[in-house]
Parts: sequence; structure tokens; C-alpha cells
Amino acid sequence: MSNESELGAQDLLLNIKDLKVSFANGTVQAVRGIDLNVAPGETVAVVGESGSGKSVTALSLMRLVEFGGGSIDSGEILFRQRNNEICDIAALGDSAAREMRGNDIAMIFQEPMTSLNPVFRIGDQIVEAIVTHQKHSVADARAIALEMLETVRIPDAASIMARYPHQLSGGMRQRVMIALALSCRPQLLIADEPTTALDVTIQAQILRLIRELQDRTGMAVLFITHDMGVVAEVADRVVVMYHGEKVEEGAVEDVFSAPQHPYTKALLTAVPRLGAMNGTDHPAPFSKVSTTETEPAESKAIAVPVVDYDAEPVLSVRGLTTRFDLPEGLLGRVRKRVHAVEKLDLDIWPSETLGIVGESGCGKSTTGRSLLRLVNSHFDEMRFDGQVINDFDKESLMRLRREIQFIFQDPYASLNPRLTVGFSICEPMLLHKLETRKNAFDRAVWLLEQVGLSADHARRYPHAFSGGQRQRVAIARALSTNPKLIIADEAVSALDVSIQAQVINLMMELQQKFGLSYLFISHDMAVVERISHRVGVMFLGQIVERGTRRQVFENPKHSYTQRLMAAAPIPDPMQRNKDRAQITGEIPSPIRGINNPPHILTYRDLGQGHQVALE
Repeated sequence: MSNESELGAQDLLLNIKDLKVSFANGTVQAVRGIDLNVAPGETVAVVGESGSGKSVTALSLMRLVEFGGGSIDSGEILFRQRNNEICDIAALGDSAAREMRGNDIAMIFQEPMTSLNPVFRIGDQIVEAIVTHQKHSVADARAIALEMLETVRIPDAASIMARYPHQLSGGMRQRVMIALALSCRPQLLIADEPTTALDVTIQAQILRLIRELQDRTGMAVLFITHDMGVVAEVADRVVVMYHGEKVEEGAVEDVFSAPQHPYTKALLTAVPRLGAMNGTDHPAPFSKVSTTETEPAESKAIAVPVVDYDAEPVLSVRGLTTRFDLPEGLLGRVRKRVHAVEKLDLDIWPSETLGIVGESGCGKSTTGRSLLRLVNSHFDEMRFDGQVINDFDKESLMRLRREIQFIFQDPYASLNPRLTVGFSICEPMLLHKLETRKNAFDRAVWLLEQVGLSADHARRYPHAFSGGQRQRVAIARALSTNPKLIIADEAVSALDVSIQAQVINLMMELQQKFGLSYLFISHDMAVVERISHRVGVMFLGQIVERGTRRQVFENPKHSYTQRLMAAAPIPDPMQRNKDRAQITGEIPSPIRGINNPPHILTYRDLGQGHQVALE
């Protein structure tokens, strides 16, 4: 074949030529004639927002796209096997494709909990892959599985092999997925958004781990992501996809320093960069860059409200404590408990955004849920809108939940799939008896227009919207009761960077229009720096540093704050080899004995509201 000689001459591992993939019997064109190649040992990043076709391209390489209702319409996927022979993956039969998966090409999926079988132990799942593809005995396969878990730096790997997926943290599960993918020594590793939902600290460890394993084994990596900071950390070359087509390709340094396509420029502009706000005192919206030549380049200016700190806080909490008992044994005796939040003091002023950052397990999401009594909690004193709430009786709890609304991380999971989005927005108004059914629907339509959607969207169901549109619906629902405070719990962490920028700008615009206050919970330091007036850094249920955005980000004093900032990926390929401090290992456990409460932190006051816990 001429293609074989061409592939051999270029010394490529993978060469995709004019690949076209469709769904629904050809009515939806997901990939439209993409060309892509990967050399041995090379890392190629495929970037683009949701729906651009990058994950469909990866599933086509694995011949898994057919299981999702897709079909490869045309094109070639030429791959060099270990024996140096060239095969066209697109033309393989089911048996040959199954042999190739895991053996020559392996894949790390975005969500490990849905990729790992919940009813089998971790060790058994890795052993099964090794026995199936490498033909080892079960005893040898267990030894290889243990070695791979140790390679991905899982502590006490032998005990982890006996656990089930639900017993591990998100970062641990993702490392198990990497061990599973690498267990058969693949020539090509496809990493599909492997770090999107992870904390920056775990993300930094996994990116470094993939680089080290690549250097050691010489495998090639196809890294699929929408996070340009991750691209700058790991990629040699970048392929930018938009609406199923490749719109730009080049060396990572060239694409970042001189992007050519308007969409690439928009992606890079939308990337939140830690340190971009240096020298400023107030939050600022993202600038709008067009994704096509015909779109206007700039959006209207958004005025950011100035907070009056001489006024009374809209919410003031003292001594917030949330603990979860862990029953053990047949009698359910409680010998241990989770100390999720310990003696937390919190103040939020009108029109202010308070950012809470920290790793998974630090208690930041529990803090938001505790304020609305979505979990059982205790406090010494709570004031809302100038009134003391001494007891959460039914009346005070209803009022609190009307005045404080929640935006959850996954809007699809928080919207009822059987209800139109218009009714989902009406529901809080009807529940709190704020509007009649007719007036509620009219207000729902108005709210949809306020968040950039149209009136006809009110009669659609959640599945008919994109991720960014669903998050806008969730914001509209949160506004339906005229709240004074909105708790945004990882509200933008799973969104593409361009959609993330739009949602953050929208939140700032609504803050100015309605005088809203936000408790913005996130693990993304750069996003928190962009949107926050003040910041609190959480660790094991307590605040270790708090102050204005400028104080915390430009002059961090606590060692944990410094390490958290150092772990954030830098969207600049020229700085990826810079030696930066890393937080290694697992976050300490918040589980303690029943008679062993944690030490309550004391603080050093640095002036003007900047407080740092004593270490």
C-alpha cells in the first residue's frame, strides 16, 4: 500500500487521513475529514470545546464509537504495530479491534467512576486486563498489577488492590485508571480529559506522572482536553478542533505565542491565568474575543460593584461545625467521625464575592450545604440580613432557603429531566408562594432572557441544551426567588474555558444588576482570583488564610496557600520546565476518633483583614 510506505517513510506511529464520523444514520456529522498524526514518544494535544469532535476522534481510534451509536463513514486510521506492520484500524473486524484495544492502544477516560466496574475489586480489574491481553498467569498478572499501582504512586498498593472503586478518592481512582491503561505497556496512550474534575494538586501529580512514564517507556500520548494550561504543561504539538474540523495545528510554542485562527485566539484569551489580576483590587470580567472573523470582537463593559465594608454583612456565621458519625460493626457503634467543618467563621457583605478554595475533602462544599441545612450542622451564632437565627424552625429555614440559593456543579444532575426548564425555574417561586402560576411562567421567561437565553427555551427539556446553556438555566432558577446570596459550588469547573468565561461574566453582570452576593466555591485558583473580592483558603475543615484577593494571591503567607498556587498549571509552554513546589501524597484524612477532636487554629492578624493560621 502507498499509505504504508508513506507512514513508514515519516516514521509515524499513527496517521489519520480524512476521517469522517457520524451519528444517527449520518444525520449528525461529528468529525468532518480530520487529518492527524502522532510520532513515537510524542505528545499531541487535541483541544476544543464540547461538541468539537475531539472525544469522538479518540473513540474512533479505539473502535468504541460504534458502541455509542456512531459510525466511521470514511477515512483511514493507519497504526504501526509492535511487529512494524501497518494496519488500518478503521477497517479492522470486531475481534481484531478488541485485540488491539488495551494491548497496542490504551485509553484513560474522563470519569473513572463510570469506567471502573463498581462490583469488582481494583486488583481484579487490572489483573483481568493483563491476563486478557498479555496472556500472563493470574499470579504473574497480580505481581504486574501491584507494580503498576506502585508506579502511579498509590500508597499501600497491596491494600488498594483489595478495595472497591467507591472506597477511593477521585484522585486515587484516576491513578488506578492510569495504572490500568499502562498495565499492558501500550504504544499509544489516549488521555481523554483525565484531569478536568481533579484538584490542581492532584492534577499536577498526574501530569508529572504521565510525563515520567512516557520518558521511561517511550510511549506516545494523545492528550484530549479543553484546558489550555494542561496543554502548555504536557504537549509537543497542538491540534485545535472546532465543529468537527481541524482549524489549526502546530508546535505548542507557536500556537501559544502566535495563534492564527480566531477560535484558537478565543480559547487562549478565555484561559484564566493565575497572576493576571496582579496590581488590581477588584474582580474583572474576561475580555470577549470572537471565534469567527464576522463576530464582534468586544462585548459590552461590565461594571463591577464596589463593596461597602462599613455596612452590615448580609451573612455572618460564627463557629460553624459539621461532623458526620461513622457507625461500625453490627451494633452500629460510633467510634470515629468525619470532621468536615470545624468552628468556621464567615462574613459575606452585600454585592461581594467571597471565594473559597481548597482540595477535595477540605470541607468547602460541605460549608455551602451547611449554611442551608442541607446537611446537619451546628453554629454558635448566625445572622442573615441583620436578623439573628437562633433556631432552624420551619419558618426560618424556608425564609433562609428563599434568600440563599444554590448553583450546583452539574446542572444536568440538578435539573429534573422530565420537566421543561421553564417549569424548573417556576418551581421555587410556586414552592415559596411568591407568584401565581401564570406570573411565575412569565418571570421564568424573563429570567431566561436575563441569562442570555430566549423565551422559546422555556418549553425545552434539559437534554436539549449544551452544558453552558444548562448552567445558565441553573443560574436563572437560582434568581427566581430574588435571593440576596447565591452559593456557587464548583459552578464552572466542568465547563469549557470559553463557556466558563461567558458564565463568569454573566455572574458579574447579574451581581451588578441585582446586587447579589456570591459564595464562590472552587478548586481553580485562577478563576477564584478573577471573580473574588475576598478569598478564604480551606484545609481540613478550617480556614488557613483569608483576606482580600490581592492580599492572598499577591502576598500568600501560609505554606499551604503557596503550595496550592504553585500546583496550578501555567498556560505558557515556556514555563513548564520551571521547578515549582508540588503537594505530594494524599490529603490527610478528616476522620478522627470520637474523643480526638482536631486542633482549632489560631490566627495572626497581618492588618486590613489579612489573617493567617499559625503553623
